[in-house]
Amino acid sequence: MPSPSPSAAAATPAPLDPVPPGLIALFAAFAKISLSGFGGVLVFARRAIVEEHRWMSAEEFSETYALCHFLPGPNIVNLSVVFGSRFRGIAGGVAAFAGLVGPPMALVIALAALYAHFGEVDALRRSLAGVSCAAAGLLISAVFRMMMPLVRRRAVLLLLVMVAVFVAIGLLRLPLPWVLLIAAPISIAISYAQKRGTA
Repeated sequence: MPSPSPSAAAATPAPLDPVPPGLIALFAAFAKISLSGFGGVLVFARRAIVEEHRWMSAEEFSETYALCHFLPGPNIVNLSVVFGSRFRGIAGGVAAFAGLVGPPMALVIALAALYAHFGEVDALRRSLAGVSCAAAGLLISAVFRMMMPLVRRRAVLLLLVMVAVFVAIGLLRLPLPWVLLIAAPISIAISYAQKRGTA
């Protein structure tokens, strides 16, 4: 029997880890995620959860993150609580949340004290401007990675909904709640119809 080609093997996603993460693993993973990002950690969260630890598939991560948009509070904080609770219940949600929020909070307090003394230095201002550009690039990269499952499935209608939401919010500056109130039911209906069609 011929062995699969390297390209076919690369296209096949790695199997998910069947062992659910423990409380320490959840805390450590989200602490690493939070300390890796500047201006946003979505790209690092996806890399750790989907690619490094293989706790979720790319589709599961995108669906979970989309759900977190409808919960009150910052999306990535919601993701940590939802993700931790999925594997270890309330204790898992607390562990993931503590890992995401605790270490950066201590770091930010220390940096705020330093910035109070050296904030007027011109070189520091230029450095912070460069960091903000890098954070924007990482966010764009994460968006494209999260789009890939839709592209691979050729979900044209869902991609069109995504583009319409971007135009409505990013360009036309329409209110976010109203746009999501219209786009969410449409997206759910399209996904449901497509799954029923492939069942």
